[in-house]
Order: sequence, then structure tokens, then C-alpha cells
Amino acid sequence: MIIHTGGTISMSEDEQTGSVSPGNQNPLITSPLIVDEHIEMESHELFNLPSPHITSNHMLTLTQFIDQAAVEKEIEGFVITHGTDTLEETAFFLDLTVQTRLPIVLTGAMRSSNEIGSDGPYNLLSALKVAASPEASNKGVLVVLNDEIHTAKNVTKTHTSNIATFQSPQYGPIGIVTKRGVFFHHSPVNEDKYQVSSIEKKVMLLKAYAGMDASIFHLLKEMKVDGVVLEALGQGNVPPKAVDGIKALKEAGIPVVMVSRCFNGIVQDIYGYDGGGRKLKELGVIFSNGLNGQKARIKLMIALESTTDTHNLQKLFLK
Repeated sequence: MIIHTGGTISMSEDEQTGSVSPGNQNPLITSPLIVDEHIEMESHELFNLPSPHITSNHMLTLTQFIDQAAVEKEIEGFVITHGTDTLEETAFFLDLTVQTRLPIVLTGAMRSSNEIGSDGPYNLLSALKVAASPEASNKGVLVVLNDEIHTAKNVTKTHTSNIATFQSPQYGPIGIVTKRGVFFHHSPVNEDKYQVSSIEKKVMLLKAYAGMDASIFHLLKEMKVDGVVLEALGQGNVPPKAVDGIKALKEAGIPVVMVSRCFNGIVQDIYGYDGGGRKLKELGVIFSNGLNGQKARIKLMIALESTTDTHNLQKLFLK
């Protein structure tokens, strides 16, 4: 089953202005791919949205649609076309919440359908090959672009326009797609699943910087947010003037999850100076095991639907 949600892969460029936007019809539907005759395809256009318009409620709708189709239809794999700006967030949301073990593959494009060198049709064809591969089962949600297969947990968009934008900086891709077939050389070790019926928690994402103070944290406390994800410096440190604000959030019962603003490595409670990771750990800050900020926010939103206990949240973020 191919599920279309919009994005550049389904857009066209205006020849006069150069503007790229959705048209009246999705070109992926009006110009079907020539694929393996043994693959029977069924297409659904669930949304037709640029990916900056995708919300957590859209992601939940997609989860529910997939799980229902997996039970009610004779489906052996799913491919989802999606805009690239938030593709990694949707992929990770599905990875955490979809219950079926069938292959689920997200793909997209960096060039619109009528641009020279459009990468959409080829990426879609590659994604179909992966979704049809028996080896893609039980590997979680996958992301396929530019001949590479990535896990939803590790992949991220690294370039604003290059077609090789999707990379897994920490671990690399787990497989490749060639003209001859699909080849996996790694497999995910852990599974992390949650059952959610609604996503209503308000979680904010902040990035630490030199000279950061407590003011933004106090504002978030007044806003009564449900949680905060902080992209800290290095291995998990913040400027000393920010500590009072983090302490205020904790005293208000608002969980703070910390990741690093570095795109490799994990946060650890190493430094014992004021604002260092060891001091933040003592305050009750939750340390994440290698997620980037946008994915840690997705996970905290989902986790808060079932628990607000700091100890439980810390265990969940070590997975």
C-alpha cells in the first residue's frame, strides 16, 4: 500500500516564477511507476500537505490508518511519501506507535516532479523494493532515499537541498538498494513501542548557547507546558545562569529531557561544575541516549501520555 501525504515529491515547479507548490493532482498518482509485475499496489492519498504543515495529530492519523489496514486488508508492506522537512519526525513517531511488524518505508524527494533530475520517482521505486523485501520485516520503520536504507531512530536531514541529505551520522545506513535488489548489512537491536489514542501534551524544544540565562525557562514555566527538551552543549552541559530556570521547571513538575546539540554521541553526567551534566543529573534532568532534539520531543510527547514520573521517563529515554 502506498500512502501519499504530500511534500516536494508530489509538487511541481512553476516554469515562470520558479515557485514549488502542490497542484490540483498528485503527479505520483497521475504518472504511475513501472514496477515489478509481481508487486500489486494500492494507493491512498491521506493528506496533500507540505511537511511543515504536518502535526502530531496527522502522525497519529497515519499510525491508526496503517494499523487498521494491516488488520483489514491483505497488505504485506507500506510505503509513505512525505515531505522531507519533517519526514524524520513522522518516521520516528510511527516507529514508536505503529503496532504492525510489516515493513513500513518512508520516502520523499528534494526536487519537485517536473524539475530536471527529479529524484521522487526513483526514490519511490526504491522504497517499493524495500517494502516488498521479506528482510524488511521486524526492522522498525525505515527511511529510503538516494539508494540508502536508514532506521527512523537514527536518520536525519543534513542538507537543505542536496539529494543525499538524509544521513544517519552516528551509525550509518543499515542497507542499500541496487538495480539487482535490496541488501541489509545491519539490523536494529532494540524495539521501543507505545500505544496511544491521542497526543495532547505540549512539549517545547530549546537549544543551549553561550551565555544562555534562565529567562526562557521561567517563561515556559508560566506557559504551563507539559515538558521541555533541551539541546545542551557537548556531553550535556549548560551555562551556569540557565540552571536556575531548569530548577524552576523541575520544581513545577515539568520534566526536562536533555540531548546534545552535537549530532554524534550521547549526553552523560560527567562534568561536576555549575551547569555541568553531573549537577543537572542531581537536579532530576532526564538524559537521552543519542536522540536528536526533534525526535526526543516526539518521544516525550508520546511518553507523557502514559507517565509523568521522572524515574519512569529516565528509563524510557535510555532505550
